Amino acid sequence: MTTVTLRRTQLATPASDEKMMAKAAASDADEVFLDLEDSVAPNEKADARDPLIDAARDHDWDGKILSYRINGIDTKWWYDDLIEVVSAAGESIDDVIIPKVKSPSDVHTVENLLEQVEVNAGLEVGSVGLEPQIEDGLGMNNVDEIAHASDRLDSIIFGPGDYSAAMGTPGLDIGQFPEYPGHYWHYALSRCNHAAKSAGLPCIDGPYADIGDPEGFRASCENASMIGCDGKWAIHPAQIEIANEVFAPDTETAERAQRIVDAYAEAMDEGKGAVSVDGQMVDEATNKMAQEIVEKAKAAGIL
Repeated sequence: MTTVTLRRTQLATPASDEKMMAKAAASDADEVFLDLEDSVAPNEKADARDPLIDAARDHDWDGKILSYRINGIDTKWWYDDLIEVVSAAGESIDDVIIPKVKSPSDVHTVENLLEQVEVNAGLEVGSVGLEPQIEDGLGMNNVDEIAHASDRLDSIIFGPGDYSAAMGTPGLDIGQFPEYPGHYWHYALSRCNHAAKSAGLPCIDGPYADIGDPEGFRASCENASMIGCDGKWAIHPAQIEIANEVFAPDTETAERAQRIVDAYAEAMDEGKGAVSVDGQMVDEATNKMAQEIVEKAKAAGIL
C-alpha cells in the first residue's frame, strides 16, 4: 500500500495579510495556500508577493503542504507571481495552484515557465507541483485531459464561486443552495473527482462561504466526501476541525477496515478467495476499499 498524503483541509490565506499567514502556519490544516488571486485587491497583488515569500521562508511549515495561488494566466500578474515567488522561496513551496484552468494548454503554459524558473533558481526540476482549479464550463468539459496534462499535478480543485458565475446560477452565496432538492454540486464534483481519480489524484472541493454556519459547512463536507472527494477548502480556521474530521475515517470504520485487511491477507495465505468479516462477505474489491481507509486512518493518526 502506498503512503497517503492527506489533503482534508486546504486553508485559504490572503498573501497580503502577514498575521493570517502566521496563524495558518500554526493551524491544523493539512494544506495551506497563500493566495495572490481573489483575496488580494488588484492594486495590492504585486506588493503581496514579498510578504508571501517572507512567510514561506520564515514560518515553520513542517507537517503541512504549502502552496500558493497565482493569478490566472489571462492576467498581467501571473508571470511575475511565478518567477518572483519560486525564485525566492521555491525550496519552501510544494505546489502552485492555477486558477481558472480551461484546457491542458493552460497547465503546459505554467509548467513550461516553472521549469525555467526552477533551472535558474537552482531547484530540482519538477520539485514544485501544480494544482489546477476548475471554474467554468470549458474547464469542466476538458477536466479529463487537464487531470492527465502533467506529471506535476498533485490535485484537481473545484471552484464553485466562479463556476456559479460561469453557469449563470442564481444566488450570491458561494457553495450554498439549500433550496435545491438534492446536492447542487453533485454532477460538477463527481465529474472532477472521476477525472482526478483516473489520474491517481485527490480531488478537493471549494469553499463554503458562510463561516457562521458550521453545520452547513459540515453537510457540504459530507456531500463531497460521499462523492469521493478527499478534502475541502477552509476560508476560516474554525472550519478546519470539521473538514479534518469528515474527510478522515471514524474510529469504528477504521478498526473494521483493519480487521478486513488482516482477515483477507490471512485468507489469501490460506488460498481462499473470500472471507467473512463481521458477518459480511469480503472479496478483493472490499479489501481494496478497506486498504484505502486503513491508509487514511494511519495518516490521520486514528490507527
